[in-house]
Amino acid sequence: MADDFFADNIKFIVIIVSYNAGQSLISTYESLRGQTHRNIELIIKDGASTDGSLSVLQDKYAGDEILKNSRIISEKDEGIYDAMNEAISAIPESDLTSDRECSFVYFLNCGDSFADNEVLERVAKGISEKFEDDRNNKKASKDDRTRLTIFYGDIIDMQTGQHVSSPPVIDDFACYRNVPCHQSAFYDVALMKNERFDIKWRVRADYEHFLRCRYIENADTIYLDTTIAKYEGGGFSETAENRRISEQERKKIIAMYLTPDLILKFDIIRWVTLAPLRTYLASNKSTAGAYNKFRSWLYKLLKGKKG
Repeated sequence: MADDFFADNIKFIVIIVSYNAGQSLISTYESLRGQTHRNIELIIKDGASTDGSLSVLQDKYAGDEILKNSRIISEKDEGIYDAMNEAISAIPESDLTSDRECSFVYFLNCGDSFADNEVLERVAKGISEKFEDDRNNKKASKDDRTRLTIFYGDIIDMQTGQHVSSPPVIDDFACYRNVPCHQSAFYDVALMKNERFDIKWRVRADYEHFLRCRYIENADTIYLDTTIAKYEGGGFSETAENRRISEQERKKIIAMYLTPDLILKFDIIRWVTLAPLRTYLASNKSTAGAYNKFRSWLYKLLKGKKG
């Protein structure tokens, strides 16, 4: 059993990036304020919105402890990834010292929400259990009980209403095709402070950032078998033009981290397994349920073989 005291003292630094988000900012904040785990620090990076949404939030929830203690930055930025970097810069250095091993950064986009009110409580317990296992197995010393770590889980795609499983093991093939989205991932604060998003990538900066953490920082990636967030979808990265840019950027990014031989091997696997058809099945409301159930079953099967 995990140390409940330690689980309670795990802090989540939740970053919400907003620009003219309207009611979406309110609903996303309401999802956060409902969490049973209360060790939360909120950072809102607003891109100088003109719709009054930030003022509405501040007026409606002026008495909320989370909002009163939050850091709010309202100024223009160069887009979502630049805004995320500015929010990271607002994380105090104290989170990197005595409490470093207990602080994790999480990005919750406007329009997205936690799957339920107990998500952060479950994640804190999962992190605590991992730390306890490391201590028991003597894999970490008192001064270094974790390497830089990303904990991640599953999401619900609100476009299709279906549960979407993340890969239980982040190997080269997962990095090639299917890393967890940032709405499902909790980053060690030191890892996030070390590695910012590279804003030269218009659509795939979060993908490149994950691979950089994995291959350059050698971060551990730990799967938590729980649903983290309801992902709204249909946003910036999913327009027809940005899907085209996304694929162009993906090819350039994987060439930075994987060998040509591996990329060729995975390209062949992707072609043989009919990747475009699978993408259609996953995004179509009438087929997404069956497809995602099959994918969840396959992930569990593969995890069992590797475990």
